[in-house]
Amino acid sequence: MMDGIVLDAKHGNASGAGGFFAPKGSKPPRAGAFAPRKMGNGQEPAAARAVVSSFRKLYDRGDFPISVNHDAKGNKINWKVDIEKLDYHHYLPLFFSGLCETEEPFAFLARQGIHDLLDKGGNKILPVVPQLIIPIKKALNTRNVHVITTTLKVLQHLVESADMVGEALVPYYRQILPIFNLFKNKNVNLGDGIYYSQQKRENIGDLIQETLEKFELTGGEDAFINIKYMVPTYESVMTRV
Repeated sequence: MMDGIVLDAKHGNASGAGGFFAPKGSKPPRAGAFAPRKMGNGQEPAAARAVVSSFRKLYDRGDFPISVNHDAKGNKINWKVDIEKLDYHHYLPLFFSGLCETEEPFAFLARQGIHDLLDKGGNKILPVVPQLIIPIKKALNTRNVHVITTTLKVLQHLVESADMVGEALVPYYRQILPIFNLFKNKNVNLGDGIYYSQQKRENIGDLIQETLEKFELTGGEDAFINIKYMVPTYESVMTRV
């Protein structure tokens, strides 16, 4: 017996009036693993306030050669220069920094700008991959479901945008896959909401599975073992093709 705590000699369990037992009817505190993260020095969660990214600051300053084109079919980006002539080392990381944006038109401009750049980038994309990891990680770590789903779609496009890009991402799996492992089995909608989100490709669990499969298919011979290390429940897509 030690200070009111009795150890069970057979099982090594503590019993008695020590501080090992919660009051009757109490519940453990929420861990908050899926809650949006606080950003910077602010007290509000990321889902409740705007994140002022480098992308937004530079757009407000007029440093991007883009504008929003409004028409009956929806918003589009109007590029004021030929995309193929842009400096990808400068512009692509800046557009990726806008992935954490949740306010319009910044979220749309960053998202669509990335897809346009990836469509036209060709061999300019591969050398820039190391510069994209920090903004990708920052966007995923917001734990904002909308931001994560947008980032997953961008990652799928990224690894298929040019040769060797998927393999170039493999060394960075340890930085970007922890959030995949956390949200892999999480459905963020209930009932009819799940079906609706699947139609819009916004079901986060499905998107994570799709993204991991694309990582494996484009990441070379070391991709699967590195994915498996970070996401133990992942099973190789090669067993199903």
